[in-house]
This record gives sequence, structure tokens and C-alpha cells, in this order.
Amino acid sequence: VQLQASGGGVVQSGGSLRLSCAASGRTFSNYRMAWFRQAPGKEREFVAAIKWSGSSTYYADSVKGRFTISRDNYKNTVYLQMSSLKPEDTAVYYCAADHAPGIWTYNYAYWGQGTQVTVSS
Repeated sequence: VQLQASGGGVVQSGGSLRLSCAASGRTFSNYRMAWFRQAPGKEREFVAAIKWSGSSTYYADSVKGRFTISRDNYKNTVYLQMSSLKPEDTAVYYCAADHAPGIWTYNYAYWGQGTQVTVSS
């Protein structure tokens, strides 16, 4: 499956952004989808994941209550709605896909190219 992330940009602290990740190549609805992020000098970290059906979602503690992951299996797209953004949310955000559950990068075989999110204070 091929993944294309978009929607990043520069936003002020407290603002909102919505990221999108469009999938192609295989049956999107078969895959668990996730978002990760990587800040300069840091390891890539888990942000959120959603089950293939959309019935279950999972969040890192650092974004719980501020970010919402969702998916539209008809549009082959997964979204990450980010609100109350903080400067520490600044990172390159990556979408990822795989069949099995997990919050680690090695749990996901397919990755998008990343989209930059910069939150200014």
C-alpha cells in the first residue's frame, strides 16, 4: 500500500491543523492505520492509531484529549485532527499502515513520506 500524507504547515500555539493520509494500492480497509511523529534530534514516536473498522482508537498520553484520529474507508483516507497545538508538537508527522496492532515503528511495514508541522509560540 502507498501512503501520501498532507496538511502540515505553520500554526500558532493553541491553533489547529488537520492532517490527511491518502492510501492506494491495496484494500485500505484491511489495514490498521497510525500516525507517528519525529522531532529534530529525537526518535520517531507513536501519536495515534485506529483499527481497520474505525471502532477503536489509541493515543499517546501527550496528545490525548487534543488529537483525534479518524478514517474514511470509502475515500481510503485517514485523518489526524490536531487542536490546542503546543510548540512541543512540532515535528514531521508520518502515517503508517499494517495489519497487526502496535505502537512501535517496527509494527508498521508501510509508511508515508511525512508532513512538517511547526507550532510557533
